[in-house]
Amino acid sequence: METETEPYVRLASLRELHQVVAQLATARSMADTLQTIADGAVTALGFELAAVNVVRPDGDLLVAAVAGNERAEAALAGRTGSRTSWERRLTMGERWGGLRFIPYTEGWVLDHDDVPQWHTTGPAPRYPDEWHPMDRLFAPMYASDGDLLAVLDVDRPRNGRRPGAWGCEALELYASQAAIAISNARLRGNMQRALVRLEREQQALRASEESFRQAFEYAPSGMAIAEVGGDNPGRLIRVNDALCRLLGRPVAVLQRYSFADLVHPEDTGVLLRTSAEGGRAELRLARRDGTYVWVSLRNSVVADAADGPQVQLTHVEDIEERKRHELALAHRASHDSLTGLPNSAELRARLGGRVCDVPPERFGRGKGAAAGQPKDAFRGLGTPAGRPYDHHEHVRTPDMPGGDGKGLAVLFCDLDGFKSINDRFGHVCGDAVLVEVARRLEQGVRDNDTVARLGGDEFVVLAEGLGPADASDLAVRLRNAIIPPMRIEGRVVRVGASFGIGWASCGTSVEDILKSADQRMYVEKRSRSAGRRRAG
Repeated sequence: METETEPYVRLASLRELHQVVAQLATARSMADTLQTIADGAVTALGFELAAVNVVRPDGDLLVAAVAGNERAEAALAGRTGSRTSWERRLTMGERWGGLRFIPYTEGWVLDHDDVPQWHTTGPAPRYPDEWHPMDRLFAPMYASDGDLLAVLDVDRPRNGRRPGAWGCEALELYASQAAIAISNARLRGNMQRALVRLEREQQALRASEESFRQAFEYAPSGMAIAEVGGDNPGRLIRVNDALCRLLGRPVAVLQRYSFADLVHPEDTGVLLRTSAEGGRAELRLARRDGTYVWVSLRNSVVADAADGPQVQLTHVEDIEERKRHELALAHRASHDSLTGLPNSAELRARLGGRVCDVPPERFGRGKGAAAGQPKDAFRGLGTPAGRPYDHHEHVRTPDMPGGDGKGLAVLFCDLDGFKSINDRFGHVCGDAVLVEVARRLEQGVRDNDTVARLGGDEFVVLAEGLGPADASDLAVRLRNAIIPPMRIEGRVVRVGASFGIGWASCGTSVEDILKSADQRMYVEKRSRSAGRRRAG
């Protein structure tokens, strides 16, 4: 700018300034915007050198653009000055409106800080407003929220004078427009990065959905997606081929069901707990042919979309072979390997599951378990002292008050003449006799009764809901079923049987109950001669 008092010079400068500001709006990137700012300070504001120091994310200022001097650009571009040093400069400078001016008489203290600078030495000014090579003029640029965006560093006015009021106002106005341009460039950059990131995320989502689809469809084990909530909670929305093959049902048919429709009735509680709590469960599902298959279910509830409905993803693994093996192992552990009857441990567990340690004098007036309970009603439900059920019905002997004259009979059976068969014909023949006796005992009791082998030639029968006369009749029927001749390996053998009848009662230990029946059996055995025992 030449003579500031001449209006036409100012008007020409405004035109140049307007053109530069218009160019700021057309810059395509942050780098273009910063370079345009530096170039505009040289072309429109009359400075021979301009540098834009932009604030980095870490707070320090980077020389991002230089204009007016190639040597200065090579020396300054890309260098960084600390935020602390810049704040010192902006604080100590003279305030020219929004500008900061540090005269050469004070700037020498800044010669050795870490702010990149390009200054030459020169003689002292000849007149008061002459520009000295060591003078410094900064135009800070702030965002709308007051944060520092960058600092425009200008040097060497073409007219050799310090800017007057008009020049300072023009530089301050230019800095405010440059700050807007930087903010807009940042916004555009953030939007572009967000769009790129969104596109990448969408591509990743599409790839993930395709991967899930392939993993779901072609998984070697069953997979299902079920509805959570809604009008049809639990309904199978989507199933894969492996699940269709496992259950023998086509996709269209399975999508009319929920797992609650397919689960074995005895496993309904397991399914409900698993659905409510998530996690894993082992249960049985119905096949199309009416049979059931053991499966392992693993559930996880996931959102179908952002703020959308939730669905339950279920992995269904066929564990039929493993379960069959486990059940076989459990059966072998609880049953006699020779006869297939419950063994001594299982007998004690079933009997212990029916009695507790409450003494008879503290019994309530409950009636006890019904005689129609299934055979597995005698399975152990926990130790008597730690029974987890509050609805336990005390077991009474028939002669106890408060009952109905019936109870849980314990028939202790010992074979007569079995040792002689073992000694004469060997253990193979003896084992065959035991198997036949077990078969005859099982045929002679009700479905809800238990026949167990204690070991050797000793058996025990648990029969619920019998009175003394009923128990005696049962013992006679079982003895009569055992004594008929048996054809074993081409020879005919016979054994007799002695029975002792005991009664289970809460407040009495399992061992005492069995011991009582055993003692009564020996009393009964001794009461008959050897011949009568053999003949029944």
